Amino acid sequence: MADDWTPPAELAAFARLDHDRALRRGYPEAVYCEGKTPQQVGAIAAAVRARGAATLFTRAAADHAAAVLAELPDARHEPEARLLAWPPRPPEPTGGRVVVLAAGTSDLPVAREAELTARHLGRACDLVVDVGVAGLHRVLAHLDLLRAARAVVVAAGMDGALPSVVAGLVAAPVVAVPTSVGYGAALGGLAPLLSMLNSCSPGVAVVNIDNGYGAGHLAAQIAADPPV
Repeated sequence: MADDWTPPAELAAFARLDHDRALRRGYPEAVYCEGKTPQQVGAIAAAVRARGAATLFTRAAADHAAAVLAELPDARHEPEARLLAWPPRPPEPTGGRVVVLAAGTSDLPVAREAELTARHLGRACDLVVDVGVAGLHRVLAHLDLLRAARAVVVAAGMDGALPSVVAGLVAAPVVAVPTSVGYGAALGGLAPLLSMLNSCSPGVAVVNIDNGYGAGHLAAQIAADPPV
């Protein structure tokens, strides 16, 4: 139990890990690395190793990843998604399938973060890339897969139109992720965020800009069987 373990003094100075989150919520803790020093992330990884607690490290730059791997050398490192997972092997999938769509190749890092999060939270997951609305035939070619999903994640920048299109084609809830991809008036993801919030298709939930982890987590919860 959590109260049987005393964190090292250097860790207690800046972090209190929630090792019992999996018991309380059904899903393990994630460590957001951005804004933390590599030394802080390394100390957290050492505590994770000591407790044996499954953990995701998100928004990990190269120096964060090196610090994690120094303590957890077998952790799975996915540089494109800026994510590390420990243990490296995801659990056997349960529940329904999650399908993640990347509107364009530039949206792929966020989509990969969502995909890997859903996998490491115990869902079977498929990633479909480069199916943006500039060529609707590309997404229509995957209708059978989309309609077999319990939840669909759509990562899109620019005009952010793809989640509305997908939600009009499937029965499953759609989790929309606006990305910071696009020319000036995309405003670093604000334009697609507003488009997604104003979707005329029902059943679209929207997470924050570039929040692939939040999208993958929500999709994993939706696809849980029984729901968590």
